[in-house]
Amino acid sequence: MEALLLAYMAPIMFGMLVVLLLLGFPVAFSLAANGILFGLIGIDLGLLSPALFQALPQRVFGVMSNESLLAVPFFTFMGLILERSGMAEDLLETVGQLFGPLRGGLAIAVVLVGAMLAATTGVVSASVISMGLISLPIMLRYGYDRRLATGVIAASGTLSQIIPPSLVLIVLADQLGRSIGDMYKGAFLPGFALTGLYILYVIAIALFKPKSAPAIPPEARTFVEPNGGHGIPSLLVLMALSVGIAFAGVEFLLDDNVHVDELIVTSILIWGAAAFVMAVLNKILRLGLLSQIAERVTFVMIPPLALIFLVLGTIFIGVATPTEGGAMGAVGALVMALAKRRLNLGLLRQAMDTTTTLTCFVVFILIGSSVFSLTFRGVNGDLWVEHLLTSLPGGQMGFLVVVSILTFCLAFFLDFFELAFIIVPLIGPVADKMGIDLIWLGILLAVNMQTSFMHPPFGFALFYLRSVAPKDDYQDRVTGQTIAKVTTGQIYWGSIPFIVIQIVMVVVVLLYPGMVTHYKADRPQVNVEDVELDISGFSGYGTGDDGQTSDQDYNNMFK
Repeated sequence: MEALLLAYMAPIMFGMLVVLLLLGFPVAFSLAANGILFGLIGIDLGLLSPALFQALPQRVFGVMSNESLLAVPFFTFMGLILERSGMAEDLLETVGQLFGPLRGGLAIAVVLVGAMLAATTGVVSASVISMGLISLPIMLRYGYDRRLATGVIAASGTLSQIIPPSLVLIVLADQLGRSIGDMYKGAFLPGFALTGLYILYVIAIALFKPKSAPAIPPEARTFVEPNGGHGIPSLLVLMALSVGIAFAGVEFLLDDNVHVDELIVTSILIWGAAAFVMAVLNKILRLGLLSQIAERVTFVMIPPLALIFLVLGTIFIGVATPTEGGAMGAVGALVMALAKRRLNLGLLRQAMDTTTTLTCFVVFILIGSSVFSLTFRGVNGDLWVEHLLTSLPGGQMGFLVVVSILTFCLAFFLDFFELAFIIVPLIGPVADKMGIDLIWLGILLAVNMQTSFMHPPFGFALFYLRSVAPKDDYQDRVTGQTIAKVTTGQIYWGSIPFIVIQIVMVVVVLLYPGMVTHYKADRPQVNVEDVELDISGFSGYGTGDDGQTSDQDYNNMFK
C-alpha cells in the first residue's frame, strides 16, 4: 500500500479532488483540505519535507498582495452600480424600439444589450436576470418562440465571460502569469465575433421561421413623430455627422503611424462626444432638429459607451493599468447613477455587499488552490501532468483539442471560477513549454468556459432565467391576453443552439489564432538567435585600470 501511494501519489491526489467536488463539498475547502491531507501523508511517508509547509504563509501573503486582483472588486462594483441604477432597463427599451420593427428585432436587441452589459457589468447573473425580467414578457407578448426567447437571453448574458472587462479574464491572466491588458486585447475580436454569430442565428430564424420571431406591431412603437414617422432618418443623419467629425478629429489629433488600438478608441470617443453634444444643444436650444428616437438613443447609449471606452480604451493604449481602469470605471458608474438621481445608500450597500461576497469567494478559492498546488508540485504532480499531456499525439494541436474537450466536459459540473483555479495551473506550464501562446490558450479556455453557464441541467444562466421566467399562465397587462407559462424544458432546449454556436467559436479560435494574437502585432519582434554577447573588450568585472568596469565595457557587451 505504501509503495502504491509513493508511486501514484499525484494521480490519487487529483482523483480525490474530483471525488470531493462531485460530492458537493465547497471548492475552496476541498482544494485546501486535499492539499493539507496529502501533504501530511507525503511527510509521513518521507516523500516530502516538513519544511514544505513553511512556504504556505508566503503563498497566502502573495495572494493577498497581488495588485492585479484588485481589478476584480473594482469591475464588480462598477457593474453592480450600473445594473442597479436602471441602465439595463433603459438600454433594452431603447434598443428594442429601434430594432423592434424588424423580424427578430427584439432578439437582436437582447443580443446587443447583452454585449453592452457584458462590457459594463461583467456579471452573468445581473445580465440574465435583468433581460429576463424586462425582455422576456415583451417577447412572449408578441408571439416569440419560447425556446428562441429563453435561449437568446441566457446566451447573451454569458457574453460577460468573454467581452472585457470580464472577471474570468482577470483570473485567467493571473493564473497564466500574463498581462490582464493583453488578455483583454486578445478577447476583443472573439467576444464580438461571438456576438455576431448570435445575431446571424437570430436573423436566420427570422428568415426561415418568421412566426418564431415576429416584428412588434406599429401600435407598440412608443417613439412616434407628429407627422406619423418614427424618426429613423434623423438618427441616421446624426450618426453620419458624428462619424464625419470623428474622422476629421482623428486626422487632426493623431499621427499617421498611430497604433490600431489608439485609433479605434479615439475615433469612438470623438464620435460619441460629437453625437452627445449635438443632442444636448438641440435639447437646450429647443431646435427641434432631432427626432424622439434620435435623442433617446443618444442620451441612453452614449454615456455607457463612453464609460466602456474610457475604461477599456485607457487600458488598451497603455495609459492605465487594469486596476486603475477598474477604479476609474467604479467612479464613473457612481457619477452616472448620481446623474440619473438613482444613487442612494441602499444601492451602495447592496453593491458593496455583493462585491465583498464575490471578492472573498475568489480569494478563498485562490488560497485553496495555492495550498493544493504546493503539495501537488511537491509530489511531482506537475511532471505527471506534463508527461501525460506532452505524450498526446498531434503536438500542439492535439494538446489544445484534448484540453478543449476536457474543459467542455468538466463544465457540466464546475463553473468558470473552479475551472480557472483547478485546470489552468496544471495545463499552463505544459502549454508554455510546448511554445503555445498563453494569451491564446486563455481566450480559448474562456470561450469554452462560457458553456458552463449554458449546459443543461446545471447551467447557472438557465437557473437565473428559470427564477424570473413565468412558472404559471398569466394575463398580460398590456394586451389582456392569457400568456402560457415557460417550462424548464423549453429553457433547456432553447440553450442547445447557442451551445453549438459557442463550440463553433471555440473551433474558430483554435483554427485561427490570429484572432487573439493580434494583441502583439505592434510590438517589435526580437530574435534571440541574432543577439551576440561580446566580452572580449574587457578582462572581467572590476578588472579595469581603476578596478571598475567602465560604461564603455558594458556598452560593448551587446551588439
